[in-house]
Amino acid sequence: MGSTSPNIAKFLETVHPYDSLPRREFDHVAQRFIRQSLSAGSEIYGRGDPLPGLYLVMEGSVEIRDSSGTVISQLSPRNSFGERGLMADGRAVTNARALSDVVLLVLPTAEFKRLLAEHPVYTRFFSRGRGNDIRRADMTLLKVGDLMSKPPLVCSSKDSVKHAAELMRDRKVSSLGVVDNGIFVGIVTTRDLAARVLAEGLDPVNTSVSTVMTRDPIGLTEQDLGSDVLNLMLERGVGHLPVVEGDRLVGMITQTDLTRFQAVSSALLIHEASTAEKVEDLRNITARIPQLLAQLVGGNNPHEVATRLITDIADAVTRRLIVLAERDLGPPPVPYLWLACGSQGRQEQAGVSDQDNCIFIDDSFVESQRPWFEKLARFVSHNLDACGYVFCPGDMMATNPRWCQPVSVWRGYFHGWITAPEPMAQMLASVMFDLRPIAGTVSLFGSLQAQTLEQASRNSIFVAHMISNSLKHAPPLGLLRGFVTVRNGEHRNQIDMKHNGVVPVVDLGRVYALMARLTPVNTRARLLAAEDAGVISGAGARDLIAAYDLIAEFRLRNQATQVRAGLRPDNYLGPYEFGDFERSHLRDAFVVVRTMQSALANSGRAPI
Repeated sequence: MGSTSPNIAKFLETVHPYDSLPRREFDHVAQRFIRQSLSAGSEIYGRGDPLPGLYLVMEGSVEIRDSSGTVISQLSPRNSFGERGLMADGRAVTNARALSDVVLLVLPTAEFKRLLAEHPVYTRFFSRGRGNDIRRADMTLLKVGDLMSKPPLVCSSKDSVKHAAELMRDRKVSSLGVVDNGIFVGIVTTRDLAARVLAEGLDPVNTSVSTVMTRDPIGLTEQDLGSDVLNLMLERGVGHLPVVEGDRLVGMITQTDLTRFQAVSSALLIHEASTAEKVEDLRNITARIPQLLAQLVGGNNPHEVATRLITDIADAVTRRLIVLAERDLGPPPVPYLWLACGSQGRQEQAGVSDQDNCIFIDDSFVESQRPWFEKLARFVSHNLDACGYVFCPGDMMATNPRWCQPVSVWRGYFHGWITAPEPMAQMLASVMFDLRPIAGTVSLFGSLQAQTLEQASRNSIFVAHMISNSLKHAPPLGLLRGFVTVRNGEHRNQIDMKHNGVVPVVDLGRVYALMARLTPVNTRARLLAAEDAGVISGAGARDLIAAYDLIAEFRLRNQATQVRAGLRPDNYLGPYEFGDFERSHLRDAFVVVRTMQSALANSGRAPI
């Protein structure tokens, strides 16, 4: 073995997972690798040999054979080998030899195991697809911060295209963030260099990056999910997404990053939906959602992840229907925005969901343009119904002319509900406070949301009515530690886990968000934001979130069981079909919800 090479660090910057380690850790690890040169045909190790550490190919090619002599892989630069033996008993489980003259890097065993123990990104990479004690995380369920390459490589918008190309070549990357004075302004990719420089015959020396870069590209935050990355890439046909914090670029995530992880089927369904040409294709996609639900629950995924992924499919189907409608109708006469409310708006759809939606139209709208929007609403809503998202029983859909109006009319709606909070107004306000943009001109909603939250939170009478309205859905608790169940009919002796289970918590979260002018729509996100804003105490938030998690997971588990039994999932659960232990925990969760409702009712504010 030779000595440590100063070129090792530069090489490791192009190798995952080392490129995602913190800088101080990266510098330390680069010093720990030992360089080894071997000639073609040399044996690296034999099956059963003690392994000195993890091998990494720096130059040349390596052949791996199993115990029977069968070739199982040929490795090239940046490929690791030997980890299976290291993660077992420290001895090789295969045979390895150099196919050509090779330069190998060897990371000592102790250092390899330390990285596994201390760095999740390292653990995930070397535990993927293996039946060991380290559970592999699905890419779609990971946070973007755990997936992205960091720190990002950047250039200035004033740099020449030639300089940008040289930087990408030398660092073996396909994109650069464009940053001016610390502010993220755009992205430039190898595709841009080919399509906007080479194909256009521009001089790379005298052409600045600002001429060819993509300005203000859509980005994600470190807290977004891997599913968000897949959805955006598949729907928008891009291979690079910046990760931002305010106006700062903190990382970049690419298709190369995604190949390190296996996506669950939700991403495939979304991809199929985004390219579907017929409504029948979309129906076939949504017909697979119950099986996806069963898989997600069977994989012990948290309820908020399962419902989020299921909702993402509904979003993709809705967007595709809008595209198909516009293809027939032609471009919209004025800008508009399609929004979802209800469970889709909160990103909480489960195994059974109706549709709740509306349309905001730009104020330049005139009544002669209404037929276009009526046809759009009818096409999308009727085909959502055909795809299993049944019509809203309360007719809160864009097909109802009342819910397809210019922004100025919507502003009047909210003003009227807030200033005259009679029962129907309370019900409508509750639904509409869960609005979330799906497709169209998002700016039509932003200012109205902020204005409405401020106006509503300042009106004490409206807040009091919202609190009163939130208490109409009570947890199903009876006397002597019993449950209140449906008394007759098809669901006799069962609990409605929607209206008496999750909805009471949904209502509490909505009130907390109103009181503190919080913009999140998702219930769990509202509870966390309410704690951060001081609307609810840390202890109260923890208890309520834990109760909500348990109730929601009971509901999803029951639906998954129904799917596996070949039944259509519903919201009804028989509490006495469970053992005393689980039934006791479910009852305790309902007690927490009722306690929080009582505290809110008695004080007129969230308990602190």
